[in-house]
Amino acid sequence: MGTTEPIKNREDLLKFKAYYESVHPDGRNALLLTIGLNTALRIGDILALRWRDVYDFDRECVRGHIRVQEQKTGKLNIVAINPTVRERLLLFREENREASADDYLFQSRKGQGMPLSRYQAFRITRAAAVYAGLEEHVSCHSLRKTFGYHAWKQGVPPVMLMKIFNHSSYQITIRYLCIEQDEKDEVFRNIAL
Repeated sequence: MGTTEPIKNREDLLKFKAYYESVHPDGRNALLLTIGLNTALRIGDILALRWRDVYDFDRECVRGHIRVQEQKTGKLNIVAINPTVRERLLLFREENREASADDYLFQSRKGQGMPLSRYQAFRITRAAAVYAGLEEHVSCHSLRKTFGYHAWKQGVPPVMLMKIFNHSSYQITIRYLCIEQDEKDEVFRNIAL
């Protein structure tokens, strides 16, 4: 497989998300993609999430933020839970009322008390990608890159994305966004001085 890329086309993204939401319904897998697409967290950090990280058991509600000590950088990352993630979490909580605070959010169906493996997360992502006609260059890391690409297209400055991604340099973030000739052409076409 070549370089991992973001899912740039909105229709492709909707089809990708629909796979576990309606075509092959699976609350856990839909939540995995939703969190990946909406938080910019790395897959290892997502798979390490426990219910206590996203749900306040005392108040019986979804938390306002996810606090993650990043595995790769060791840095604390605090991510606001947006309405899309909140809604998907509430649906998943209804399916998993018996889950405790210490349970992994993404439980393996094979091992009791074990998190989903990175390989299984890859397979989940790939199945949705194939359904959406995105056979090449889509992996779990595409979820993170898709967040960045669409944030950039909506006007979020690359320096803010650098901070969100905890990148060490601006150049890494620019390369990460996979800006291609089409995007550069669009800039030139829209400038009329």
